[in-house]
Amino acid sequence: MSRIGRMPIAIPAGVEINIANDNTVTVKGPKGTLTRTLHADMIIKQEEGQVIIERPTESKEHKSLHGLTRTLFANMVTGVTDGFQKTLQINGVGYRCQKQGKKLTLTLGYSHPIEFEDTDDYTLEAPDPNTIIVKGINNQIVGQIAAVIREQRPPEPYKGKGIKYAEEVIRRKEGKTGSKK
Repeated sequence: MSRIGRMPIAIPAGVEINIANDNTVTVKGPKGTLTRTLHADMIIKQEEGQVIIERPTESKEHKSLHGLTRTLFANMVTGVTDGFQKTLQINGVGYRCQKQGKKLTLTLGYSHPIEFEDTDDYTLEAPDPNTIIVKGINNQIVGQIAAVIREQRPPEPYKGKGIKYAEEVIRRKEGKTGSKK
């Protein structure tokens, strides 16, 4: 039995869950609404304030889908109650970010500024010129946008310049050493 898949998902107060026949799940909470179609073979049961995900057989495919389905469902519940956020840090001389209205402008040493705009799925914040916070209710979208922003100038190992996740540790390399003749 999958250790993750067999754990029940507690439904907090203020969260409504609707499960359709084709395993299309709609989760509505204080932060918004998420809808996702989960694998048709998985059995999703809602009983007394919690949701239980079961698998129909012990086949390898169903075992792998069991934990995945439970995690996707749990992320939906967490998203509509608490939301998700990723924090990015900018390091480097002249590298900075600035938020103007719904537009985030990055100055990363290129000949042009790079701009990102808030949408309904996520919001971008710049509390200071070297920090970017990506917030949203869908974990996949928040992670994807954070990865796209980091991709604009990934951190380099010699001086550590670039955009990195707040919890990321950059392994530094030593520079060239002069050869003696």
